[in-house]
Amino acid sequence: MPHDGPPDFAAPTSLLEGLEDATVDAVAAVENLLEKAVARVGGKLGALDPATLEANQGAAHGLAWLATYVQSLRQMHRWATALDADGAFGEMEALILQIAFGEYLAQIAGGIPMNQGEIIRPTDLWLRPEDLDALNRPAPRALIERGNSQEARLRLVALMRERGAETMFGRSGLDDELEMIREQFRRFARERIEPHAHAWHLQDALIPMEVVNEMANLGVFGLTIPEEHGGLGLPKSTMCVVSEELSRGYIGVGSLGTRSEIAAELILGGGTEAQKAHWLPLIASGQILQTAVFTEPNTGSDLGSLRTRAVPDGDGWRITGNKTWITHAARAHLMMVLARTDPATDDYRGLSMFLAEKTPGSDADPFPDPGLSGGEIEVLGYRGMKEYELGFDGFHVEGVGLLGGVEGQGFKQLMRTFESARIQTAARAVGVAQSALDLGLRYAEDRQQFGKPLIEFPRVASKLALMAVEIAVARQLTYHAAQEKDASRRCDLEAGMAKLLAARVAWAAADNALQIHGGNGFAVEYPISRVLCDARILNIFEGAAEIQAQVIARRLLA
Repeated sequence: MPHDGPPDFAAPTSLLEGLEDATVDAVAAVENLLEKAVARVGGKLGALDPATLEANQGAAHGLAWLATYVQSLRQMHRWATALDADGAFGEMEALILQIAFGEYLAQIAGGIPMNQGEIIRPTDLWLRPEDLDALNRPAPRALIERGNSQEARLRLVALMRERGAETMFGRSGLDDELEMIREQFRRFARERIEPHAHAWHLQDALIPMEVVNEMANLGVFGLTIPEEHGGLGLPKSTMCVVSEELSRGYIGVGSLGTRSEIAAELILGGGTEAQKAHWLPLIASGQILQTAVFTEPNTGSDLGSLRTRAVPDGDGWRITGNKTWITHAARAHLMMVLARTDPATDDYRGLSMFLAEKTPGSDADPFPDPGLSGGEIEVLGYRGMKEYELGFDGFHVEGVGLLGGVEGQGFKQLMRTFESARIQTAARAVGVAQSALDLGLRYAEDRQQFGKPLIEFPRVASKLALMAVEIAVARQLTYHAAQEKDASRRCDLEAGMAKLLAARVAWAAADNALQIHGGNGFAVEYPISRVLCDARILNIFEGAAEIQAQVIARRLLA
C-alpha cells in the first residue's frame, strides 16, 4: 500500500509493506537510466557501421546487459503483480522479489558482471553521476541498501529448507495446465533420467533409445508442431516448461527436443507444402531424429562466410565440404544442411538449406552412407548425443531436399529459427541451474562441519538464496520471451536477453553449488562435477554471449 518515505525492509519474515510501490519506482528509474544510456552510447558511436560497433564492443555489449537487467526487473515486477492479483503472492515470492531488485539495482549502479572478469560500469556507457539520480530516490535507494540483506537471504533459505530440494522456489506464474505438464515431466526426469544421468556422462554414452522412445510417446518431439501436421500444437511456453524439467534431469535429454524444434521451425517457416506434409509428422512422432549441420571449422558464428558447397547433379545435388560441432549426427535420419549454391557469392546471399536424408549409424559404422564421413569430438560435458566433425564428399541429396524449392534462401530461413532456439536454450539453462541448486541445497543439508549442517553457515545459505533468486529471474525472462513468440510478435531481443542471462545464471549456480561441495565437488563421482561441465556450454552454443550482446545492442541502437 502507498506510504510516505522509503519502505522498511527490516522485517523479512512478513510480506513487505511498500514493496510493490518500491518496485514500481525502481522500474521507472532503470527505464529512465536505460533511455539515457542508449542516447549516450548512440551519440558516441554515431553511424552504426560494423567497424564502429566493433571498436566499441565494451560499451555496446554493456548496454545490452543493462537492457537485459531492466527487462529482468520489469518482468519480475509483472510476475509479482500477477501473483498478487491471484492471491498467490506469499512470503517466499516477496523475498525473491525484494532480493532480486536489491541485487540487480546495486549492480546497475555499481557494475554489471558480463562475466567473471568483465564488469560494465555506468561510466563505461558515458553516463554521468546525475544520470543515476533516479536510483537515489527513496524507494530504489532502500532496495539497494536493504533489499538484499543477509536477513532476507537467510529467511528465504529457511523457507527453502521447509520445501526441500525437490521443489521449485517461488511460484512460476504459469497456469494450472502448464504446471500439470511440469509435474508430469518432473516425475519422468526424476524416475527415468536422474538415476542414470551421471553414468551416461561418465561413460560418454548415448542416451538409450528406450528413453528417446519414451520421450516420443510423451510428445516431446511434436510439442509445438501444429496438430494438422501430427504435433500437439502447444505454445512455446509449454516447450519452456518441458525443456526446463528435462534439462533439470540431464541437459542431454533436455536438448534432444532442440533438434526437432529447429527442424520443425525450418520446415514450417520455409518448406513447401509437400515438405511439411512429409517431414513434420515423422518429426513429431519421433520416428526420425534430426541434426543441424550449419557450423564449419573456420567460420564459427560467421555463418555467412561458410564454404561447404552444393552443386546440381541431375535432378539432385552433391554436397562437398566440412562441418563441425554437429550434435547427434550419427544417430540422425535427417540433416538440415546449410551450403553455398551460388559460387559467385561470399556472403549469406548464396546460401541454401537442404533437408538431407541419411542412414542412422552404429558404433562400428557411424556414417555408412557414401560421401559422408565423420569423427567424434570429445567434450567436457553436454554428452549423451555426442558431437561430431563431418566430411561431405559429393554426398547426394534429392532435388526435393532443397528447402522451399528455392535457392539462396538458406540464411533467411535459418534466421527465422533463432528466436525459438534461443528461448529453448534459455529454458535448458534454467533447468541446469535448478539442478545445481537441487544438488547444492541437498549437500548443504546433509554435510556436517563443525557440528552443524553447512547450510547453517551464512555464506553457504547466501549462495543458495542468490541461486534461487537468479533462477526465478531467468525463468520469468524466458517465459516472457516465449509468450511474445506465442503472440506472433518479433522477439529476437527478448529471446536474446533470456539466453544471455540464463546462461550466466546456470554457470554461476553450478560454480557456487560446486563450491558448497568443497573438495568433493571436484571429484568426478559427484554429479555436481557433471552439472558444472554441462553449464559451461550454455554461454557458447546457439550464439555465444558476445554474439547475443552484439545482436541486442544493434537492436537498441538501430
